[in-house]
Amino acid sequence: MHETTFHKPSFTIVNLDTWPRREHFLHYYQHGPCSFSMTVKLDISHLKRNHIPVQPALLFILANLINKDSSLRMAFDKSHRLGYYEYLIPCFTFFHEHTQTFSTIWTETKKDFPSFLHQYRQDILSFGHNVHLEGKPQTPENIFNFSTIPWCSFESFQLHLPLAKDYFIPIFTVGKYYEEKDSFLLPFAVQVHHAVCDGFHISRLINDLQQTLYNF
Repeated sequence: MHETTFHKPSFTIVNLDTWPRREHFLHYYQHGPCSFSMTVKLDISHLKRNHIPVQPALLFILANLINKDSSLRMAFDKSHRLGYYEYLIPCFTFFHEHTQTFSTIWTETKKDFPSFLHQYRQDILSFGHNVHLEGKPQTPENIFNFSTIPWCSFESFQLHLPLAKDYFIPIFTVGKYYEEKDSFLLPFAVQVHHAVCDGFHISRLINDLQQTLYNF
């Protein structure tokens, strides 16, 4: 993880001629472009019972896991060259009761959760009053998006992105948590582009996320 850094992150170009995923990428990008989504129930009992705020904990854990896996940080640069960012930072939605709209706020990643939680709360305090779509200005390009639907639980959630053929970074959505058999369960959906991610990559991310939640 990175301390607060405002320099532009490095971007590593992928050599398609030697990339093991070349055939899969070209197939799911050019011949049969598609994305897919998975929805699971995360067990957040440890967070709830220890009074750990759920959203910042998820953002912190996801940032750590994403930044260990280049397949989850892929994008095109301005010259339409495929590559991956050095690291990503979370960008989350913040709801305004009085307008019934939301804004986006991004928070720099930190090495430890207490530091990240402090920065997260400072960002909400500083920018939570801004009702524009971009609540915290100057959103960097190296973000992953995280949205919440805290009013309803869901069994499945899918985004429809017909114009997002070139968007490869995972998108996360969580619903309202609920209790079941002494456990607290949270609907968690992730959507990815099949050109850069398969079920293997997302399953590994979800399994690692759940395992981290058990011991966080």
